[in-house]
Amino acid sequence: MSQPSVSTALSYHKLRIQNTKCKVVKRQMFNKMKHEKSKEKRKRHKALQEMREAQGEDAAPKAVPHTTESLRPDDVTYVHENDDEVLADTEIDEFSEYFNCETPPKILITTNKKSSLETRKLLDELVNVIPGSEYVKRGKVDMKDLVKQSTEKGFTDIIVINEDMKKPNSVIMCHLPEGPTATFRLTSVRLKKQLKRHGNASSHRPEVILNNFRTRLGHTVGRMLGSLFHFDPEFRGRNVVTFHNQRDFIFFRRHRY
Repeated sequence: MSQPSVSTALSYHKLRIQNTKCKVVKRQMFNKMKHEKSKEKRKRHKALQEMREAQGEDAAPKAVPHTTESLRPDDVTYVHENDDEVLADTEIDEFSEYFNCETPPKILITTNKKSSLETRKLLDELVNVIPGSEYVKRGKVDMKDLVKQSTEKGFTDIIVINEDMKKPNSVIMCHLPEGPTATFRLTSVRLKKQLKRHGNASSHRPEVILNNFRTRLGHTVGRMLGSLFHFDPEFRGRNVVTFHNQRDFIFFRRHRY
């Protein structure tokens, strides 16, 4: 006599829970079903692990999770590896001198004309994240004059932190002397002091990870973000800066290993 499958048993338990009127009994039944589901999952993982140890990794390959990015079909904007057209563009674009290790980055970081305390906290964090960056007080200088003065002083990029209602809401990045310029909206900003059990970063130049910048526009944005950091990282410091692009959101993280 055949036994019911796991999915059939779980569906039966769900139906019983839905038809139960007592909240206490319903909660007990739900916890029991959750425990059985977790137990069955651990049993499957253990069986797969034993199979891999006995027959090798190819015997039971690990499942690749289906995400919005992995299920997204390729289109004409995607940049493929060893694309001749893209490689030709990168040799003559605005960031070619940096990626050819000819011009080290020199970053100027400033704020809007009247910055609040929260904006200055983010400013201090950015100056600490990007080694060699320099904070210059904005004052009453217009953006055009700021770009002109920064170019004359040898800066390669400008970062301007804007705010709304005394909270930072966007960042303008301008590559000197002729661009490009990009504006990024800030969401879910958490500084180092707001993280539990945070570490203390050293002054070493970090490694940079650019992940999932696959389109032509994303390729340019990735090169723009990568050019903010020195092209010769100091691996002894074990500092890592990550830019992860997902559904047109760029997630930024700094960590140590």
